[in-house]
Order: sequence, then structure tokens, then C-alpha cells
Amino acid sequence: MTGPLLLGVRHHGPGSARAVRAALEAASPAVVLIEGPPEGDALLALAADEQMRPPVALLAHAVDDPGRAAFWPLAEFSPEWVALRWALGRGVPVRFIDLPAAHSLAPAAEEESASPETADGEPGPPAGAEPPEGGGAGAGAPGAGADSVDPGGPGPVGPSGVAPLSGQPPEGGGAGAAGGPEATPGAAGPAGTLAPDGGTPGAQGGDGAGPHTVGPEHERGAPDPSGLRIDPIAVLAETAGYDDPERWWEDVIEHRGTAAHAADARAPFAALGDAMAALRETYGHGGHDRDLAREAHMRIQLRAARKEFGDEVAVVCGAWHVPALEEKTTLAADKALLKGLPKVKTEMTWVPWTYRRLARHSGYGAGIDSPGWYGHLFGVADRPIERWMTKVAGLLRDEDRLVSSAHVIEAVRLAETLAAMRGRPLAGLTETTDAIRAVMCEGSDVPLDLIRDRLVVGDVLGEVPDAAPAVPLQRDLTRLQRSLRIKPEALERELELDLRKETDAAKSRLLHRLRLLSIGWGEPVTGRGSTGTFRESWRLRWEPELFVKVAEAGVWGTTVLSAATAKAESKAVSATALAEVTALAEQCLLAELPDALPVVMRALADRAALDADVGHLAQALPALARSLRYGDVRSTDTVALGEVAAGIAERICVGLPPACTGLDADGAAGMRGHLDGVHTAIGLLPKGRELIERWGSVLHRLAARDTVPGVIRGRAARLLLDDGRLEEDEAARLMGLALSVGTPPADAAAWIEGFVGGASGGGMLLVHDERLLALVDAWLSGVPADAFTDVLPLLRRTFSAYEPGVRRTLGELVRRGPAAASGPAHAESTMPGFGAGLDGQRADAVLPVLHLLLGIDDNDLAGVAR
Repeated sequence: MTGPLLLGVRHHGPGSARAVRAALEAASPAVVLIEGPPEGDALLALAADEQMRPPVALLAHAVDDPGRAAFWPLAEFSPEWVALRWALGRGVPVRFIDLPAAHSLAPAAEEESASPETADGEPGPPAGAEPPEGGGAGAGAPGAGADSVDPGGPGPVGPSGVAPLSGQPPEGGGAGAAGGPEATPGAAGPAGTLAPDGGTPGAQGGDGAGPHTVGPEHERGAPDPSGLRIDPIAVLAETAGYDDPERWWEDVIEHRGTAAHAADARAPFAALGDAMAALRETYGHGGHDRDLAREAHMRIQLRAARKEFGDEVAVVCGAWHVPALEEKTTLAADKALLKGLPKVKTEMTWVPWTYRRLARHSGYGAGIDSPGWYGHLFGVADRPIERWMTKVAGLLRDEDRLVSSAHVIEAVRLAETLAAMRGRPLAGLTETTDAIRAVMCEGSDVPLDLIRDRLVVGDVLGEVPDAAPAVPLQRDLTRLQRSLRIKPEALERELELDLRKETDAAKSRLLHRLRLLSIGWGEPVTGRGSTGTFRESWRLRWEPELFVKVAEAGVWGTTVLSAATAKAESKAVSATALAEVTALAEQCLLAELPDALPVVMRALADRAALDADVGHLAQALPALARSLRYGDVRSTDTVALGEVAAGIAERICVGLPPACTGLDADGAAGMRGHLDGVHTAIGLLPKGRELIERWGSVLHRLAARDTVPGVIRGRAARLLLDDGRLEEDEAARLMGLALSVGTPPADAAAWIEGFVGGASGGGMLLVHDERLLALVDAWLSGVPADAFTDVLPLLRRTFSAYEPGVRRTLGELVRRGPAAASGPAHAESTMPGFGAGLDGQRADAVLPVLHLLLGIDDNDLAGVAR
């Protein structure tokens, strides 16, 4: 080597990764420098551990604020990962040279003022800092993050564009820069196209090796929409006559052959460096002003490495930085650029990453569309298209689709033909997808969604060795995961638990404790089986961001139990609303936190004694009632909880009738919901006959009081009827009064909504009680025309909740009119549609069937029937 070997790459590219490996093999440098946070140098040796399985990421977070964190993801096909493994495998020193994470994660002045640019023109968030799910971006310090445009990668290309070399692709495969059949989100147009800050057309959305920042501070540091950035790939592609920058990158860079001799291994990088130098001469830093501090730090580290090792130095970085590293500057000038940067104390470790987090459409703003496709191209030794089509065929066969070997052969031929017709050197993912759609999917995009999800993106989750540094809480969580045999997985899965089994109960406790700590590994879902309290269903999915959540939760304790207990106690003390404390009590019982429960119960008793709002009390009671049900299956002492719940129920019985008077429509609708919740809760409380009778009296008063809104009166009457506390004749009388001529149509419609509305089986009640249906029909037929428009929305809302079959049956009954009573069984009937008594002859007809089912003789069966 006659000087530093500058390998400008575009991150996450199989062709670029192979080219880097070939260049390193040819040059055999004495040291390898990689774009990345220098704090990670102490962790680099772990990359050679047998337990390390990419994709993985370096995670850095501020010690005092773990939520301020950033990831540096690496996949097996990342050039940086290939360079790192090459150096470790040969005992060559390897170092990171980017701006330290201590500066990247420090709160910057512009964050304090909620503005991405300071008064003196300090640049905004770092180029390409990857936003977390839901938005936000930027690490908040100059030079933080990664390149918004890091186009690099080897290839015979210059500013005017050069045709790709002929020959087979590296190890039999090529890769598209964007890697997906979908329209690239950053597709760019003509040369010199400028993109708003935070997004670059035609690039991969940013630098996949740069930090993926998370935390509320970074969300405040949103990119400045007025800043403009140049996309070098768009410029080079348009110069070469391409209208799609991604297709240009595939053809010229990724689809290049490996026929070059070792002596020529450096030439592609030199050509790409020249192209970037020409662009930077024209556009300067191209709007990437945050990179100035980063590049100054890289030059300082490069000088130090050359002083120690001479010119036998190899640098793997984004191609956009190559001209800056070749720039002739003084050490003093570079240090001046770094002077005064804010700094925080940080910690760093390796964490598993996922293919989905490398994919743009999953919210990872600087990733690639097709990590599964890239991994396939990098991993196969030869015939990548044939092997890919075979994978797709296997997936479709597993989904019971008829795909034969002939389909595979024809799809390969079609993909190669499409590539030739489009003037491409090799078939990429676009051609293979088009061929699969036409041959294997019969022109349908529905199976393609499955292929994209399972193969093009994939559900791969990396692994890190046990020796990787971790906060104590993370180590305790890992220990529990192993002992309970619930391995974190990137693929979403269902977990059914039977709490009568000790292992399942322990899993439930762990998941509930993690939810209390805001670590959303598991989400409770409605199970398919029993609705008893001894069964739970969870939906599990591990995301890389949960490592940050674990680090944040580490401030509460060193174990999951101690951390959950401390946080529950803190929330109980700080809670101001009664419903918050009752929900917290329920969480403590589910998570089995006996030390926190006394604190929560004291807070609950205090809030309940001071809160006189009946709505708040009614909102709090259901959670307490549910909590009391957990006592049996979880062996938890709920005596104190039962006393508080009984006291709240008594106060509701006293205060609910006056609270239901004088309400407007919205208030009445809310109180109706509270009425349902309290009714269900009182049924779950320990069976105190006096309390149940008292609640029945409250419902009777609500049903009969004219000053109570109609929706509440109707609901009270329905609850009484369902509980057998209201005779059908009385229910019909109340409905007749509510639907009388003197009642305003809007109030009558509200009563009907309360009585038969919602998913409470009101439709079936009307189907089987023709007298109630006749009352409703007669009232509706008599509503004046001028009032009908006002009541129609209420009626539509009431009856639209019924199932289609119920609505159809009601329509048929109304069309036929009231059923005529006939026959001896109906001679004494006083209610249309119902008989006066039991029809013994019809009842006896079921006896032979019962005889077969129960296996008893006719005499015993007749005795049972009598």
C-alpha cells in the first residue's frame, strides 16, 4: 500500500461487502478503521464470539438518561461487519473513528430551544439520524448520527457514468440497492435534485450503519424542513441516463463481476471516490453540514493511525466522506471544529437486531427494503435466482398453493428474460418479483404480500454473547427468560397460559411486571378458550427498542421484581385520579407484588375517601371487582381490597340516583356506561345479599324517575329484566309509558336505545317477545314526520349493532304483523308469541334423545322430567 486505503461504501449492500473483503484481502492493511462510535472499540472483540449472530447493533445510551439512546445496526451483508470480522479473524487491529456517542447523545442547544438551528447558524439534527417508530429524528449534537446519503460501494463509475463490467456477479449473485419491488420511497428525479432535510431521494433513506436514535429528546429535534440536501446518487444516475437512481446503483455497483484481479481491487473505490469528489466540488457539503464535525474527527483518528502504523491503513466509511478524508487540513483546524461540543457520559453494548428493523416500511428510517433478499444473495455460493425461486416455491407450498418444479424453471427463465429486455446485466428483485407474480401467483398480489413479509424482509433476530455488557435489570430478565423457556423472538406469536400451573403462573407474573415497567414485550389478548380467571392469552413480539426500555427501567431496581415494586409504589404516591390507583391495584395483583400492594391500598383508601364524584367512583369499581377475582387462582390476600370495593359500592348506591338527573346527551351516554360497569362489578363482588338488594332498589328508582334521561331509564329497566327483578308485564308497562304520545320522540328513542341497544342481546329480546316488538312498532309508526328525522340517527345506531340475522328476523316479524294466537296452547295466552303454560306432549318428545345421551332408562328420565 502506498497510502491509506479508503473504501467508500453504501451500507447494507452484499456487493459492497464482497468488494470490501476482496480489497482487504489484496491490501492486507496493518489496521482497519470503521465508521462507528469509538466507545464501541472495547466491544469489538465480541464480534468474533461464536454466540454472535447478526443482525446485531451497537446500543449507546446516556447514563443519566437511558431513554436518550442510539443504535448502529449491522447485518452479515454490511461492509462494516465484513471488515470487522476480517480484521478479527486475522488479528489485525480494528477501531471505530466516527464522532463519539458521548457527543452524539448530548443535549444540544437547539434541542433546549426546540429548534433545529441555533441563532449563530449551528446546524440542526445530524444527517440521516434514524427516527424511532412514529417519527422524530436526530441525535441532537453536531456530527451525531450517520450519513443521510452514504451511496458508496465499489464499481467502475465516474461522474459521467461508466457501463458496468461484464461477467458473473460476485459469488453468483447481485443485489438491488433498494432491494424491493415496491416504488422506492426516496426515488429521485433529475440531476441535482434537492431533498428536504431528513430525507434523501434515491438513497436508502440514510446510512444503515449510523445510529437509530430514540427517546423524547430526539423526537423534539425534528429535521428543519427548510434545509436542502443534495442526493449524489440521483446526480450520478441522471448523468448516466437513468431515471431511477436505485436501478443505476444495482446495475453499476451491486451487479458487478469478480473477475478483477487483486491488483485492481482498489480501482472501483478510487473511481467512486473521484465521483464523490466531483460532486463535493460542485455542491460543497450538499446540505450535510452536520457531517463537518464528524469528518474532522475521522481525519484526526486517521492521522493518529498513520502515525502508529504508517500508510498501511484501511478505512471503511460512507463514500460521501471519502473526499473529506482526503482533504488537506491541519490538526488544529479539525480540533477547532470539535471544540465546545456538548458531552454526556454514555454506556454501550451489543444488542440483537431484526431484519424488520432494517426494512424501511417497518419504521426504521434509514434501512433497506429487502434484508431477507440481501441475506440470501450474500449467503448463497452460486445460482442465486434459482435458489431464490426454490425458496419461494417452498413457502407457497407450505401455504397449500400448487407450485411445481416447472413453475420454478419457468419463473427463472422469465426473470432472466425481463432483465435482458430491460437492459440490465442481471435479474434483480424487481425482475424476480414480476416473474413470481406471473408464474406462481397467477397475476395476484395477495401471495406476494406473504413472500415480501416472510422472505424479502424476513423475521431473523440476531443473538449476542452472554459476555456482552448489560445493565443488571437486563441480566435478570435474561435469566428469567431462560428459566421460564420463553425466548425473545422477532416473529409475533401467541402464548396461552394456564395459571393453575406454576410455570405458566410465573410467566404471567413476569409479563405483567414488564408491562408495569413499560416494557411491552407481551400484550394481553382475548383467548380462544375458557373465559375463566385461570387462563390468559398473550401476544409476544420482541423489538430491539425494548433494550432501551429495559435500560430506562433499570433506574427502579436491579431485578424485575424490585423494579416493578418500586415503580408501583412511586405511581401510587403520585397518582391523583382514583381510577389510576384502582388500575394500579389490579396490576399489582396480576404481577404479584406483595410489597407494593400495601402502599397502593393506602393510596386507594385515601383517594376513595376524598373523591365525591360518582362518575369517578363508578369508573374505579370495575377494576377492583376484577382484582378480587384473582385472589383464588393467584392465592392473593384481597381482604383489604374487598373492604375498599364494598365501601365504594355503597357510596355509588347513595350518590348515583341524584347524579343521573339533569344530564345532557353526552353525560347520559357516559353515565350509561358507568351503570353497566357498576352492575357487572357488583355481581363480581363477594355475595353480600344486602348490597345486591340495595343495588336493585337503585335500578328501580332510576327506571321509574322521569327526571332521569331516557337512555339511563331504559338501561336500568333492561338490567332489572335480565336479572329477573322486573316482570315482563312491568317491563312492557314501562316501555308503554316511555313510548306514549306525550313523550317527546327524542326521549322515547333514547329509552329504546338504553333498553334494547348495544351488544346486550336486545335484538333477540324483541325477536322472542312480540309484545315489546309491537310496542316499538306502534310507536315508530306514530312518530310525526317532522320529528322522525330527529329520532332516526338514534334508531339507526341502536339497530345497526344487531347481527344481520337478527335484523332480518325483526323485519320479517314486522312485515307479517302480530302473530295470531291459535290452538289450545294459546287459548289463554295474554302475550302474543308466548304460550300460557308448558306443552307436555311436546316436552315428552325429547325424552328418547335424553335417554340416549344420559344412558338412563325411561322411568328415571320420566322422573327427572316430572
